[in-house]
Amino acid sequence: MNYFNTTYLSLGSNQGDKLDYLQQAVFKIAEQTGTVTRISPVYKSEAYGFKADDFLNICICLTTNLNPSDLLEKLLTIETSLGRKRIKKGEYESRTLDIDILFYEDELVLSEKLTIPHPEISKRVFVLKPLADIASDYIHPIEKKAIKSLLNECSDTSKIEKTTFTIKKPISISDKYNYIAIEGNIGAGKTTLSSMFAEQFNAKQVLERFADNPFLPKFYKDEERYAFPLEMSFLADRYQQLSDDLAQFDLFKSFIISDYYIFKSLIFAQVTLSEDEYALYRKMFDIIYKDITKPDLYIYLYQSTERLLENIKKRGRDYEQDISGDYLEKIHKGYANFIKSEKNLNTLIIDVSELDFVSNPNDYQTIITNILEFKI
Repeated sequence: MNYFNTTYLSLGSNQGDKLDYLQQAVFKIAEQTGTVTRISPVYKSEAYGFKADDFLNICICLTTNLNPSDLLEKLLTIETSLGRKRIKKGEYESRTLDIDILFYEDELVLSEKLTIPHPEISKRVFVLKPLADIASDYIHPIEKKAIKSLLNECSDTSKIEKTTFTIKKPISISDKYNYIAIEGNIGAGKTTLSSMFAEQFNAKQVLERFADNPFLPKFYKDEERYAFPLEMSFLADRYQQLSDDLAQFDLFKSFIISDYYIFKSLIFAQVTLSEDEYALYRKMFDIIYKDITKPDLYIYLYQSTERLLENIKKRGRDYEQDISGDYLEKIHKGYANFIKSEKNLNTLIIDVSELDFVSNPNDYQTIITNILEFKI
C-alpha cells in the first residue's frame, strides 16, 4: 500500500520581496502538505502574457499524502496567506505568489478547478527550465517526452536567467535523525506509522518479525507454559535483527526507522514471566542491552485501551482476539515505568488516541510537527 505520492510544483512571484515570498511558501508547503525533497535554482524571467515586473521562479518536488484536490486547497490557502489577491478572473496579473501543480505521479486530472498535468507546461520556458534542473528525465504522461526534450523543443523565447539566489530546503525528519524507534502497545499503530515514515523519507525499515515466531499463537492459548520460550525467542531474534540491520546501513536510504526497540523484550517479560523466570531473563537481557545501538529518538505512541482493543479486532489476527484490556493495561504500565526510569533515551510520547494518521493527512502532519519541534 502506498501512502504517499510524488508531485511537482511551480512557484513564482513578481511583487514585493519576491525571494522571501518563495522561501516562505516552501516552508509552508512543507509544514502543511508533505516533504519537499528537491528545490530548483531560482530563475528570473520576464512576465509571461502581460507587461509587469520580472518574476522569480522555482520548481519543487514534493511527496504528499494529500489527494490532488486537497493539495490544491492547501496551496490556495498558502497563496492567500502570503498576500495573493485574485482580481481579474482568467487574466494574467502581478502576484506575490503563484503556485501551480504540474504533475501528480502519472495521474490525469480534469475537473472544474484543476487540470493535471498542467496544460501549459510545454509552452512555458520559465517552468521547463527550473523543472529540468530537478526532473530532467521525468516523462510527461501525455506528451510522452522527457522534460529535457520538452525544454529543447519549447518555442517560448521569453528572457530567462538563472540567479545566484537560493531557497533553503525545509528540515525534514531524515535531516534531523539517523535512527528512530517507534514503540507502543499492541495495536497502537507503530508498524503502520513506521511504514509511512519509511515511504515518505526513503528510510531503511526494520520491522519486528513477530509473525515468524512459532511460540506466539501457543502463548495466547497457554500463557504460563509458553511465556519463557516466547520471551527468550523474541529477545534472541530482536538482538540479532537490530545488530545486523543497524550495522549494515544502506547508503541509498536516508535513515533507519524501526517499529520496536530492544527494551520491549524486558517490558513484556515483566508482565508474562514468573519471578524466577524473570530474574534469569533479566541477566540475559542486561548482557545484550549494552551492545545495542540506541536510537536518536524513541517515540512512544499512546493509545487508550478502548482504541487498542478496537484496532486489534479490526486487524483480525486470530491469536490476538482473546487479548484482554487488563493485559494491555499491564503492558502500558511497563512502558510507563521504563520511560520514567530510562534517562539515556530521547523519548517523545505522542497521544494518538484521537488521531487517525492513516486516513487523515492533518493528523499525520500533527505527528510530523511534534517530532520536528521536539528538542533533543
